Amino acid sequence: MSNAGTGESRKNFLYSLISLDDFKAIAGVDDRDDKLSRFCLMASTKAIEHYCMRQLLRRYHYQFFTLPDTTYFELEQYPVRKIVSSYTEQHQPFQKTIINPKEYYFSPDFDNDEDIPHTVVFRKPIPFVHKKTSLMIRYLAGYSKDKTPADLAAACLELAAWNMNRYRGRRIGKTRYVRGRSDDDEIFELVMPENVKALVEPYRRKTI
Repeated sequence: MSNAGTGESRKNFLYSLISLDDFKAIAGVDDRDDKLSRFCLMASTKAIEHYCMRQLLRRYHYQFFTLPDTTYFELEQYPVRKIVSSYTEQHQPFQKTIINPKEYYFSPDFDNDEDIPHTVVFRKPIPFVHKKTSLMIRYLAGYSKDKTPADLAAACLELAAWNMNRYRGRRIGKTRYVRGRSDDDEIFELVMPENVKALVEPYRRKTI
């Protein structure tokens, strides 16, 4: 998955809903803890995304559809920022056909910044052979680091600080024991504080 557009080198890349500088300033973290801070921020962001069942930070996605008899295709990740390309593939014999952007539109429009899924709507059915044709859409979705919603940034800050305290040995949060090991092998249970859950709940993917 590409991380293009982040403006950061791979060495300094930080996959986090809040910047390292902001975290250190708000949490009062020392520069000597940069390595631990980076780890806690990335782990917290991944934990939040896992809880929300979606990827929240801006990145490129590929999504394939086996074409049913419909003109509506819902994209898994959101909010969608732009469609990079779309095309159909016929497998036997192989044939790739680029779809003109004028042949489809989006609901809601990209100018709408609501945190809801986007649907690609084709103006007419796409010709296909049953089970031998698929649709591929490549798109950019998610929040940029400098425009992360305040509640997501706050959740990442809270969770990263909470985890940092645990890793420092302050024993905050639940613990459990690994069966067959001594008490010295106590490990932390992967849990999320209720206040963090409350902050990210509005962004959790709704399932039926």
